[in-house]
Amino acid sequence: MKKLFYYFTKYIIRIITNCYFRRIRIYGLENIPKNGGVLFSPNHQGAFMDPLLVGCNIDRPVTSLTRSDIFGGPMQWFMDALKMLPVYRIRNGYTNLKKNEAIFNRCKKLLSDNQSIMMFSEAGHHNEFFLKPLSKGSSRLAYEAQENSDNPIYIVPVGINYGHHRNPLCDLHLVFGEAIIINSFTENYGEKPERINAIRESLELHMKKCLWLPEKDEHYEDRKKLIHSANTKMSFKEMKKGIEKKILPHKKSIEKQKWHKLIIGLFSIPNLPPLIILKKILVLFKDVVFYSSIKMSAGFILFVFWWKIIFLCVSILLSWNIGLVVTVLCIIFLYIRQFLSIKYL
Repeated sequence: MKKLFYYFTKYIIRIITNCYFRRIRIYGLENIPKNGGVLFSPNHQGAFMDPLLVGCNIDRPVTSLTRSDIFGGPMQWFMDALKMLPVYRIRNGYTNLKKNEAIFNRCKKLLSDNQSIMMFSEAGHHNEFFLKPLSKGSSRLAYEAQENSDNPIYIVPVGINYGHHRNPLCDLHLVFGEAIIINSFTENYGEKPERINAIRESLELHMKKCLWLPEKDEHYEDRKKLIHSANTKMSFKEMKKGIEKKILPHKKSIEKQKWHKLIIGLFSIPNLPPLIILKKILVLFKDVVFYSSIKMSAGFILFVFWWKIIFLCVSILLSWNIGLVVTVLCIIFLYIRQFLSIKYL
């Protein structure tokens, strides 16, 4: 039952994400090893949307390491079914940190058994395009798993490149980099701490190759302005090269007019109730990194529920075919409204 739920959820999420983004481009799936244990290491710029995007776009089942405060209670069955394991942080209490040892031992066993896990090496999310310094957690985990396994173990760097960190209908480039073979670090790298450091440094280098704008330097703010909807239509390599050399066109500025807001308001009317509820939900989250994840997940539930109500009401009052037309128009109006919001506001 849990396995069925996992795959059902995986393909539902794939459908939702393809509706939420204007275009999803996936690169490097051929870099994922067919055999052996694989640790996926994505950057972390989109809160809980990040593991969903990686997990739903690869064939292998993936066990994800997730913040511990969402576990327990009635949600535990779903956490287990979705192959999620808790990671405890210092804010969860010093005594809880000891629980991580059992979790990491379980992860090592999974890797040794040729299974896959996902761990965010930045150890914290943020809403910028650059890569933060990596912790040693993922490198240590992969190395210690390899110490006790005859099977090959790999780390696959993953770059999640958002065209915009908060708005839907942006482009997404999901890049799987060249796999790092952990066996190659067992010789000529000194003792264990030096070997783990070497893996971390290699992982950081490989992850930066998977990102449009990996470095925060004196040119970062200027380069960041080159990431917009007109440029993200390009291939990943074109984007990365253009940003690095600063040869891409800047976004055309459009002077905001009152009639822009009026038009957007008119296209909002057919979906006004879910839009209002979603806005109130977003206010509850002080961390803006969650905005896109909430818009996608809560928005899907709210809008689908609203469109069902519209369809049923119109079908009862008039006919089912008119109800279908009205529902489709509501969906079209939402997409037009979002397109105009991105363009003008």
